[in-house]
Amino acid sequence: METKFDMIVIGAGHAGCEAALAGARLGKKVLLTCLNLDSVAFLACNPSIGGTAKGHLVCEIDALGGEMGINADETSIQIRMLNEGKGPAVHSLRAQVDKIAYHCRMKKVLEENPSVFLKQAEVTEILVENEKVIGVKTALGESFFAGAVVVATGVYLKSRIIIGEFSQNIGPNGFASANGLTQSLLDLGFEIRRFKTGTPARINGRTIDFSKLAPQEGTDGISFSPLSKNPNKNVAICFETATNLKTHEIILKNLKRAPMFSGEIKGVGPRYCPSIEDKIVRFPNRERHQIFLEPEALSTNEIYVQGVSTSLPADVQNEMYASIEGLENAQIMRNAYAIEYDCINSQELSPSLESKKISGLFFAGQINGTSGYEEAAAQGLVAGINASLKLDGKSSLVLKRNEAYIGVLIDDLVTKGTNEPYRMMTSRAEFRLVLRQDNADSRLTEIGRKIGLVSDERYQLFKKKQEILEKMRKKLEILIKIDEKTKKFLKENQEPIPSGSIKAIDLLKRNNIDIYKLNETYDLFSEEETRFMDTINTEVKYSGYIKQQNDEIEKLKKQEEVSLVEVEDYFKIKGLRIEAQQKLNKIRPETLGQASRISGVSPADITVLSIYLKTRKK
Repeated sequence: METKFDMIVIGAGHAGCEAALAGARLGKKVLLTCLNLDSVAFLACNPSIGGTAKGHLVCEIDALGGEMGINADETSIQIRMLNEGKGPAVHSLRAQVDKIAYHCRMKKVLEENPSVFLKQAEVTEILVENEKVIGVKTALGESFFAGAVVVATGVYLKSRIIIGEFSQNIGPNGFASANGLTQSLLDLGFEIRRFKTGTPARINGRTIDFSKLAPQEGTDGISFSPLSKNPNKNVAICFETATNLKTHEIILKNLKRAPMFSGEIKGVGPRYCPSIEDKIVRFPNRERHQIFLEPEALSTNEIYVQGVSTSLPADVQNEMYASIEGLENAQIMRNAYAIEYDCINSQELSPSLESKKISGLFFAGQINGTSGYEEAAAQGLVAGINASLKLDGKSSLVLKRNEAYIGVLIDDLVTKGTNEPYRMMTSRAEFRLVLRQDNADSRLTEIGRKIGLVSDERYQLFKKKQEILEKMRKKLEILIKIDEKTKKFLKENQEPIPSGSIKAIDLLKRNNIDIYKLNETYDLFSEEETRFMDTINTEVKYSGYIKQQNDEIEKLKKQEEVSLVEVEDYFKIKGLRIEAQQKLNKIRPETLGQASRISGVSPADITVLSIYLKTRKK
C-alpha cells in the first residue's frame, strides 16, 4: 500500500464521497478511508435524496460537477416534486432511492476512479507539523501522508446508540464507531460538542395492511441531473397514515422511560426533525401527526416509517407502532433509536471549510454540526474542491449567499455557527427566488467548468439548454395582433383586451395566463420540454420580484467586496462594542458582509468598521 497521497479523506459517507471524487477529478491522488466499506454512501436514516431545500442542494451539487444527483437518479424507485401548490422558489425534488443500489453504485464509481484509493481503516490521529497537516495515523499503526486532509466522519465519532434503557457504543446500523479521533482533535485545540439525532423503526412490509392507507405515486419525467442515463422508473409506491390519540396516550404514559426526558441522552437534538415523543409534548393539542411509509429497497420488504423517530424502549415501540392505522400487525425488523456523536464548532472554520488553526485541514458534513445527506454532500464537494485548489496554490471557491444554497449553508455554519444539528430550509435563503432548482446550472455550471470539475458532456448539455432558453425568450418578443383569435383568448381567460398589438411576453405577464395556455393558442413552443417551459414561465411571471432581489444583491455586493483579512486585532479599533470585538476576533470574518451577519455585531459596529477601513486606506 502506498503511503504518500495528495489528499486524504477521512470517512466515506456522503461528504467523504463527494470530497474524494472532487479531488480525484481535479487530478489529485486521493486516499479515502472508511471504518467499514459496507457503509460507503450508506443511507443511515431515510432512504431518500432531496426534499424541501435539500433538493436545491442536490441540483447545485450536480451543476458544479458532483455525483449525488446522478447517483440518486440512477437508483431512484420513485421521484416527486414537492410543494407544487406553492411558489417556484420552494419547488423541491425528492427521490425515494433503493438504499442498497445507492451504496453499491457510489462505491463502484469510487472504485473505478484510478485516482481514488479506498481503504477500510479507522483514523485515530491527524498528523500536524508547524500548524500544517501532513497526514493521518490509523488504529493499526499505519501512517499515510498528504498535503491536505478532509475530515468527514459523519455521526461516527464516539457514537452511541440509545433505545430506552439500553445503550451501546456503536454507529448506525450496527457499524463500529470511531473512538480515537476525538482526542486527536482535542489535542489540536478544537472545541468538541455532543449532538444527537435519531431514526424510526423499519417494519416488514408483508405485515402492513396497505388497504387502509393512502397511496402516494411518483411523478414521471423529472430528475436531478441531465447526465442521468436511466431516468427514474417510479416502480415504488409510498403510503400515508398518521398517529392518533391512542398512539399519543401510549407515548405520554411511558414518557418517564424516554431517554430524551429521563436525562439519558446528553446530546443536543435537531429542532426541525424532532422525535415523536418530542412532537407529542411540544404540540399537546394536535390529535394526529402525519406518517409516510417508504420502501427501503426493491430487494427487501423493509419499510421506513417516516415521522415516527423515537428512542423509546422496544416494548413501548411495539405497542406504539401497533396503534397506528394499517400497522396493527406490523412486525418491527429494526428498532428505532437515537444516536449521540461528537462534532466540532463550525465557527472554527473559514468559508473554504479549512481550519483556521491548521493549514490544509478541512472539515465537511455532520462533523460540522449539520444533519442530512444533502448538506453533507454539498460541504464535501466544496471541501474537496478547496483542498485541491490549495494544493495547486490557487484561491479558494467561496460561494456567496446570493449565488447558491450551498453558499447560504456554509456561511451560516462558519459565521453564525449552530448549537443544534443544522438543517437546510428555503427560509434560510434571503434570495430564494433567484436560487431555484431549475436555474442551478445557470448559476453554477460555469463556475464548476472553470475549476475543471464539470465534464465536457455536462457542459455541452448546459450550453444546449441555455441556447434553447434564449430562443424561447426571443420568441416571447413577437408582436401578437388583436384579432378575433386573440380577443377570444383574452375573454376566455378573463383578461382585458388592449387597444393595439401586444408582445407575447406581456400576455404571459397577465395573471390568468400561463405559458401552457399561451402555447396552446399560438403554438410558440410546441417542440420544447416541460422543464424549459416552466423555467421561462417563472422568469416572466416573477420578473418584478426577481429584479427586486437582484437589486438587493447588487447593494450587498459592496460589503462582500470589502476585505477584512488584514485586520489583526479588533480590540484596537475604537468605537466597537466589547461584544463585537470579542466575536470578530473569534470568528475572523473575511469580508465586511460576513462580519455584518455575525450575531452580536450591530449595524453601528459595521459603520465603525467601514470608517476604520477608509481611514486606514487613506
